[in-house]
Amino acid sequence: MHLWNRLAAAATLTATAGLLGACGGPGHPAGPAGPGPAGSAPGTSAPGTSAPAVPGTSAPAATPAPAPFAYLPLFPFSGLAGVRSWQASYAEGGHQPWHLNAAETARAFAASLGFTAITQTAGQTGSQTDAHVAVGYRLPNGKVATAAVVHMVRYGSGRYVPWEVVGTDDTTLTLTTPAYGSTVTSPVTIGGDITGVDENLRAEAYVRGVAAPAGSYCCQPAGGQHQPWSLAMPFHAPAGRVLTIVVHTGGHVAPVERFAVTGVHTR
Repeated sequence: MHLWNRLAAAATLTATAGLLGACGGPGHPAGPAGPGPAGSAPGTSAPGTSAPAVPGTSAPAATPAPAPFAYLPLFPFSGLAGVRSWQASYAEGGHQPWHLNAAETARAFAASLGFTAITQTAGQTGSQTDAHVAVGYRLPNGKVATAAVVHMVRYGSGRYVPWEVVGTDDTTLTLTTPAYGSTVTSPVTIGGDITGVDENLRAEAYVRGVAAPAGSYCCQPAGGQHQPWSLAMPFHAPAGRVLTIVVHTGGHVAPVERFAVTGVHTR
């Protein structure tokens, strides 16, 4: 799913931000993060109300609400509660330090999809709050081939802000349907375009926190130069959840040689 498609979907996501939780200054949106909608601090008024006046003093200003998270949290956290829980455990005992490493988080994401052969990092670009990590597999000649470029942002606020996967930057295998952040029902039609020879497309849908896929599809032959592809995949998932949809192809030199993901809401 292209980065510009994700950014174009930000307006739609803002309308559904109640499902995602608010982001309390994720230091440049970083995956599902932020302290969530802020309540009133002791001695201040709730937003939209006035504090009782004290003679000779001014009423304290209401605490502004944090901006909503502009992406869908795909991995490893499904919401702010999980982020805060990990932050507390890391501060206390250094639990799961890989959450602070973009490359390790990207490889863990590939493993969570069942892509056990994708264990290499081919490169990384971005900033301290927005990263694009190329993950892949080692070829027989020793070189690393890129399977996907995983897009991540910081998710949360505070001292230890973890990375969160929010999508992929697609090139020769794209996943553009359904639109990022849209709401879908089963069966969901997914599609994009592909460049390649003798490709064999498979697809799965995952709900965060559930190991088994909520839906799967096998298999569809594909190939050519920027040729469109489309398939319908049934799935079973509760309404109001974030669904990660992944399509992949392989079989020439590795089981999975390219993959692309997008995120949607279930209804």
